[in-house]
Amino acid sequence: MTHEHRIALLIDADNSPAGKIDEVLDELAKYGVINIRRAYGDWKSRHLNAWEEVLHEYAIQPVQQFAYTKGKNATDSAMIIDAMDLLYTKQLDGFGIVSSDSDFTPLVMRIRANGLKVFGFGEKKTPEPFVKACSVFLYLENLGGPAESDIIAVTETEKDSVMPTAAKTAATKLSAKELKSDTRLVSLLRRAVEAKADDEGWAGLGAVGQHISQKDSFDSRNYGYAKLKDLFHAIGLFEVQSRDKGVFVRDKRSTQRPLTTSAP
Repeated sequence: MTHEHRIALLIDADNSPAGKIDEVLDELAKYGVINIRRAYGDWKSRHLNAWEEVLHEYAIQPVQQFAYTKGKNATDSAMIIDAMDLLYTKQLDGFGIVSSDSDFTPLVMRIRANGLKVFGFGEKKTPEPFVKACSVFLYLENLGGPAESDIIAVTETEKDSVMPTAAKTAATKLSAKELKSDTRLVSLLRRAVEAKADDEGWAGLGAVGQHISQKDSFDSRNYGYAKLKDLFHAIGLFEVQSRDKGVFVRDKRSTQRPLTTSAP
Protein backbone atom coordinates (compact mmCIF):
# COMPACT_ATOMS: atom_id res chain seq x y z
CA MET A 1 0.00 0.00 0.00
CA THR A 2 1.21 3.48 -0.81
CA HIS A 3 1.66 5.96 2.00
CA GLU A 4 -1.09 8.57 2.23
CA HIS A 5 0.26 11.94 3.24
CA ARG A 6 -1.37 13.15 6.43
CA ILE A 7 -2.20 16.85 6.77
CA ALA A 8 -3.46 18.87 9.74
CA LEU A 9 -5.59 21.90 8.86
CA LEU A 10 -5.56 24.73 11.41
CA ILE A 11 -7.82 27.71 10.77
CA ASP A 12 -7.60 31.16 12.33
CA ALA A 13 -11.34 31.78 12.08
CA ASP A 14 -10.96 35.33 13.40
CA ASN A 15 -8.92 36.25 10.31
CA SER A 16 -10.34 34.02 7.57
CA PRO A 17 -13.54 33.94 5.47
CA ALA A 18 -15.69 30.83 5.93
CA GLY A 19 -16.91 31.05 2.36
CA LYS A 20 -13.55 29.78 1.08
CA ILE A 21 -13.34 26.56 3.11
CA ASP A 22 -14.51 24.32 0.25
CA GLU A 23 -11.76 25.62 -2.04
CA VAL A 24 -9.15 25.29 0.72
CA LEU A 25 -10.08 21.64 1.32
CA ASP A 26 -10.06 20.92 -2.42
CA GLU A 27 -6.56 22.36 -2.68
CA LEU A 28 -5.19 20.44 0.29
CA ALA A 29 -6.75 17.20 -0.98
CA LYS A 30 -4.27 17.36 -3.87
CA TYR A 31 -1.45 16.78 -1.40
CA GLY A 32 -2.91 14.25 1.02
CA VAL A 33 -5.61 13.30 3.50
CA ILE A 34 -6.75 16.03 5.89
CA ASN A 35 -6.96 13.95 9.07
CA ILE A 36 -7.16 16.86 11.50
CA ARG A 37 -9.41 19.90 10.96
CA ARG A 38 -9.65 22.60 13.60
CA ALA A 39 -10.93 26.17 13.61
CA TYR A 40 -9.94 28.56 16.41
CA GLY A 41 -11.82 31.59 17.67
CA ASP A 42 -14.22 33.03 20.20
CA TRP A 43 -17.37 31.22 19.12
CA LYS A 44 -19.53 33.55 21.21
CA SER A 45 -18.64 36.32 18.76
CA ARG A 46 -21.18 37.29 16.10
CA HIS A 47 -18.24 37.70 13.73
CA LEU A 48 -17.93 33.89 13.50
CA ASN A 49 -21.57 33.15 12.61
CA ALA A 50 -20.61 32.21 9.05
CA TRP A 51 -18.05 29.72 10.34
CA GLU A 52 -20.58 28.05 12.64
CA GLU A 53 -22.71 27.24 9.60
CA VAL A 54 -19.96 25.19 7.90
CA LEU A 55 -18.31 23.41 10.84
CA HIS A 56 -20.50 20.29 10.76
CA GLU A 57 -20.69 20.16 6.97
CA TYR A 58 -16.91 19.95 6.64
CA ALA A 59 -16.20 18.01 9.87
CA ILE A 60 -14.21 20.87 11.39
CA GLN A 61 -13.64 20.86 15.14
CA PRO A 62 -14.27 24.27 16.74
CA VAL A 63 -11.74 25.24 19.39
CA GLN A 64 -13.00 27.89 21.80
CA GLN A 65 -10.52 30.61 22.66
CA PHE A 66 -11.64 33.45 24.90
CA ALA A 67 -10.12 36.90 24.51
CA TYR A 68 -8.53 37.11 27.94
CA THR A 69 -7.04 40.53 27.26
CA LYS A 70 -8.73 43.14 25.11
CA GLY A 71 -6.72 43.90 21.99
CA LYS A 72 -4.69 40.67 22.21
CA ASN A 73 -5.29 37.78 19.83
CA ALA A 74 -5.41 34.70 22.04
CA THR A 75 -6.36 32.58 19.00
CA ASP A 76 -2.80 32.84 17.65
CA SER A 77 -1.30 31.43 20.83
CA ALA A 78 -3.78 28.55 20.95
CA MET A 79 -3.07 27.60 17.35
CA ILE A 80 0.68 27.75 17.84
CA ILE A 81 0.55 25.56 20.96
CA ASP A 82 -1.68 23.00 19.24
CA ALA A 83 0.53 23.00 16.13
CA MET A 84 3.62 22.20 18.18
CA ASP A 85 1.76 19.43 20.03
CA LEU A 86 0.66 17.91 16.73
CA LEU A 87 4.13 18.23 15.28
CA TYR A 88 5.61 16.04 17.99
CA THR A 89 2.74 13.68 18.84
CA LYS A 90 1.25 12.88 15.40
CA GLN A 91 2.90 11.37 12.37
CA LEU A 92 2.07 14.19 9.97
CA ASP A 93 3.48 15.07 6.58
CA GLY A 94 2.23 18.63 6.39
CA PHE A 95 0.14 21.45 7.81
CA GLY A 96 -2.45 23.69 6.23
CA ILE A 97 -2.67 27.08 7.95
CA VAL A 98 -5.47 29.48 7.09
CA SER A 99 -4.79 33.00 8.31
CA SER A 100 -3.79 36.47 7.15
CA ASP A 101 -1.73 37.08 10.29
CA SER A 102 2.07 37.32 10.14
CA ASP A 103 2.32 36.11 13.76
CA PHE A 104 2.41 32.55 12.39
CA THR A 105 5.65 33.11 10.45
CA PRO A 106 7.95 31.67 13.17
CA LEU A 107 5.64 28.66 13.53
CA VAL A 108 5.78 27.96 9.80
CA MET A 109 9.56 28.19 9.80
CA ARG A 110 9.74 25.80 12.77
CA ILE A 111 7.48 23.24 11.10
CA ARG A 112 9.45 23.38 7.86
CA ALA A 113 12.69 22.95 9.81
CA ASN A 114 11.31 19.54 10.80
CA GLY A 115 10.94 18.61 7.15
CA LEU A 116 7.16 19.06 6.83
CA LYS A 117 5.34 21.02 4.15
CA VAL A 118 3.24 24.03 5.10
CA PHE A 119 0.40 25.10 2.82
CA GLY A 120 -0.70 28.64 3.64
CA PHE A 121 -3.96 30.35 2.73
CA GLY A 122 -4.76 34.00 3.38
CA GLU A 123 -6.18 37.18 1.94
CA LYS A 124 -4.11 39.55 -0.17
CA LYS A 125 -3.50 41.67 2.91
CA THR A 126 -1.33 38.86 4.33
CA PRO A 127 2.16 40.19 5.19
CA GLU A 128 4.91 38.96 2.87
CA PRO A 129 7.04 37.25 5.58
CA PHE A 130 4.23 34.76 6.25
CA VAL A 131 3.61 34.24 2.53
CA LYS A 132 7.26 33.53 1.79
CA ALA A 133 7.73 31.27 4.81
CA CYS A 134 5.20 28.72 3.54
CA SER A 135 6.06 25.88 1.17
CA VAL A 136 3.06 26.96 -0.92
CA PHE A 137 0.85 29.99 -0.30
CA LEU A 138 -2.40 30.79 -2.08
CA TYR A 139 -4.43 33.98 -1.85
CA LEU A 140 -8.03 33.18 -0.99
CA GLU A 141 -9.30 35.77 -3.47
CA ASN A 142 -7.86 33.61 -6.27
CA LEU A 143 -9.69 30.46 -5.16
CA GLY A 144 -13.22 30.26 -6.54
CA GLY A 145 -15.54 33.27 -6.33
CA PRO A 146 -16.12 35.90 -3.63
CA ALA A 147 -16.83 34.57 -0.14
CA GLU A 148 -20.46 35.65 -0.17
CA SER A 149 -21.35 33.58 2.90
CA ASP A 150 -19.19 35.90 5.01
CA ILE A 151 -21.10 39.09 4.16
CA ILE A 152 -22.88 39.96 7.39
CA ALA A 153 -26.18 41.86 7.34
CA VAL A 154 -25.16 45.37 8.43
CA THR A 155 -26.18 48.94 7.75
CA GLU A 156 -24.94 50.75 4.66
CA THR A 157 -22.48 52.83 6.69
CA GLU A 158 -20.93 49.70 8.25
CA LYS A 159 -20.45 47.67 5.07
CA ASP A 160 -17.01 48.93 4.13
CA SER A 161 -15.54 48.14 7.54
CA VAL A 162 -17.23 44.77 8.08
CA MET A 163 -17.23 43.13 4.65
CA PRO A 164 -14.19 40.84 4.35
CA THR A 165 -11.52 41.65 1.81
CA ALA A 166 -12.13 38.39 -0.05
CA ALA A 167 -15.74 39.41 -0.67
CA LYS A 168 -14.74 42.76 -2.12
CA THR A 169 -11.84 41.68 -4.31
CA ALA A 170 -12.16 39.55 -7.41
CA ALA A 171 -9.27 37.48 -8.75
CA THR A 172 -7.66 39.38 -11.63
CA LYS A 173 -5.17 38.37 -14.29
CA LEU A 174 -2.14 40.62 -14.27
CA SER A 175 -1.25 42.03 -17.67
CA ALA A 176 2.08 41.42 -19.40
CA LYS A 177 3.18 44.91 -18.39
CA GLU A 178 2.31 44.28 -14.74
CA LEU A 179 4.04 40.90 -14.75
CA LYS A 180 7.21 42.32 -16.31
CA SER A 181 7.30 45.13 -13.76
CA ASP A 182 7.49 42.54 -10.97
CA THR A 183 11.27 42.20 -10.95
CA ARG A 184 11.20 39.48 -8.32
CA LEU A 185 8.86 37.34 -10.43
CA VAL A 186 10.93 37.86 -13.58
CA SER A 187 14.12 36.93 -11.75
CA LEU A 188 12.49 33.84 -10.21
CA LEU A 189 11.27 32.53 -13.57
CA ARG A 190 14.50 33.27 -15.41
CA ARG A 191 16.69 31.65 -12.77
CA ALA A 192 14.50 28.54 -12.70
CA VAL A 193 14.65 28.18 -16.49
CA GLU A 194 18.39 28.74 -16.48
CA ALA A 195 18.90 26.11 -13.78
CA LYS A 196 17.10 23.42 -15.82
CA ALA A 197 18.03 24.49 -19.35
CA ASP A 198 19.85 22.30 -21.88
CA ASP A 199 22.63 23.50 -24.17
CA GLU A 200 20.13 25.33 -26.37
CA GLY A 201 18.44 27.07 -23.45
CA TRP A 202 15.27 24.93 -23.39
CA ALA A 203 13.94 23.67 -20.06
CA GLY A 204 11.06 21.30 -19.35
CA LEU A 205 8.16 23.11 -17.72
CA GLY A 206 7.73 20.35 -15.13
CA ALA A 207 11.36 20.61 -14.04
CA VAL A 208 11.10 24.40 -13.90
CA GLY A 209 8.00 24.23 -11.73
CA GLN A 210 9.64 21.73 -9.39
CA HIS A 211 12.73 23.93 -9.07
CA ILE A 212 10.59 26.94 -8.17
CA SER A 213 8.57 24.98 -5.58
CA GLN A 214 11.77 23.90 -3.84
CA LYS A 215 12.86 27.50 -3.53
CA ASP A 216 9.76 29.65 -3.13
CA SER A 217 6.09 29.63 -2.05
CA PHE A 218 5.15 30.41 -5.64
CA ASP A 219 1.83 29.66 -7.32
CA SER A 220 0.79 31.01 -10.72
CA ARG A 221 -2.82 31.42 -9.51
CA ASN A 222 -1.68 34.28 -7.28
CA TYR A 223 -1.06 36.19 -10.53
CA GLY A 224 -4.43 35.19 -12.03
CA TYR A 225 -3.22 32.24 -14.16
CA ALA A 226 -4.47 28.72 -13.59
CA LYS A 227 -1.31 27.06 -14.90
CA LEU A 228 2.39 27.88 -14.96
CA LYS A 229 2.34 27.47 -18.75
CA ASP A 230 -0.26 30.25 -19.02
CA LEU A 231 1.89 32.56 -16.92
CA PHE A 232 4.95 31.94 -19.11
CA HIS A 233 2.85 32.75 -22.19
CA ALA A 234 1.39 35.89 -20.62
CA ILE A 235 4.60 37.47 -19.40
CA GLY A 236 6.02 37.50 -22.94
CA LEU A 237 9.67 37.03 -21.95
CA PHE A 238 9.91 33.35 -22.85
CA GLU A 239 9.42 31.07 -25.83
CA VAL A 240 6.98 28.26 -25.08
CA GLN A 241 6.86 25.05 -27.12
CA SER A 242 4.63 21.99 -26.81
CA ARG A 243 6.41 18.78 -27.76
CA ASP A 244 5.73 15.06 -27.57
CA LYS A 245 7.62 14.93 -24.28
CA GLY A 246 5.81 17.89 -22.75
CA VAL A 247 6.04 21.68 -22.63
CA PHE A 248 9.39 23.45 -22.83
CA VAL A 249 10.32 27.08 -22.20
CA ARG A 250 13.30 29.23 -23.12
CA ASP A 251 14.35 32.74 -22.14
CA LYS A 252 14.06 34.92 -25.26
CA ARG A 253 17.33 36.58 -24.35
CA SER A 254 19.21 33.34 -25.04
CA THR A 255 18.42 33.61 -28.76
CA GLN A 256 19.83 37.13 -28.85
CA ARG A 257 23.20 36.31 -27.37
CA PRO A 258 26.06 35.95 -29.88
CA LEU A 259 27.72 32.55 -30.10
CA THR A 260 31.10 32.39 -28.40
CA THR A 261 33.97 30.72 -30.16
CA SER A 262 37.11 29.37 -28.64
CA ALA A 263 40.40 31.00 -29.52
CA PRO A 264 42.52 29.13 -32.11
